[in-house]
Amino acid sequence: MREKPMVEKTEKQSSEADKPAGERVQKALARMGFGSRREIEGMIREGQIRINGQPAKLGDLVVEGDKVNIGKRRAVITSEVSRIRVLIYNKPEGEICSRKDEQGRPTVFENLGKLQQGRWIGIGRLDINSSGLMVFTNYGELANHMMHPSSEIEREYAVRVNGEVTQDILRRMRKGVNVDGDFLRFDDISYQGGQGANHWYHVVLREGKNREVRRLWQSQDIRVSRLIRVRYGPLLLPRDLRQGKKRELELDEVKALFEAVNLPWPEAFADRGKKSKKRTLSRGGGRRKHTSRRGVK
Repeated sequence: MREKPMVEKTEKQSSEADKPAGERVQKALARMGFGSRREIEGMIREGQIRINGQPAKLGDLVVEGDKVNIGKRRAVITSEVSRIRVLIYNKPEGEICSRKDEQGRPTVFENLGKLQQGRWIGIGRLDINSSGLMVFTNYGELANHMMHPSSEIEREYAVRVNGEVTQDILRRMRKGVNVDGDFLRFDDISYQGGQGANHWYHVVLREGKNREVRRLWQSQDIRVSRLIRVRYGPLLLPRDLRQGKKRELELDEVKALFEAVNLPWPEAFADRGKKSKKRTLSRGGGRRKHTSRRGVK
């Protein structure tokens, strides 16, 4: 009986000793704001990342103080970013979501400003002909969580279509349609009015497949003439945020965002700032009521 605690302690010590030290490089760099995990994993596969002078491999571990090259940039692994930041941005048509464009087209990042530590990570993309809400953060774990299909974060879009939309078409799009090998469906569709051949709908989905909204409507021979993202998860596009303008969330709003998307607030930031208040995110929480859609013309 007296020896039992000593055995348990020895087993625990052995277990702790067997645990590998450090953090996976893709997770550490995402947390520091150098991209989402997927982006960084792609750079590792392409040989763009080196750890202490050696080519990085998926799953390599890093510790605080390790030197990492990300393309032409250099970084030293730190424990955390100094502050978790989140921006909302009203993207106009004509801007692309890449950081650079060989054709010289404007990008969304040109209006965000540079960070002293890390960089802005886009949470979800919009194609060049779409406008509306985009969300950016310097905290890779938040970006990864909000974009990952398992999180099932809702995206809501205002869509102006041209063509006759029947109840059969609406039922098919709610049930799901196979389009070029992808199964696409809307979780919700609501009619918002219109006149003549043009009518507005609001659609909700939980995945961000390439051009999913346009492809689903086009599969029913309905042309999309305008597409605006008005919500991403609990974040709404503020009515007073003009196109090409950004707004940074305050600390209590960032904390409320973490809570709304079921992502634990990092322990390293537990004692920073005041306790989060119960307030709406981006000047409105949850799904908008379909009866109040001003500003969509």
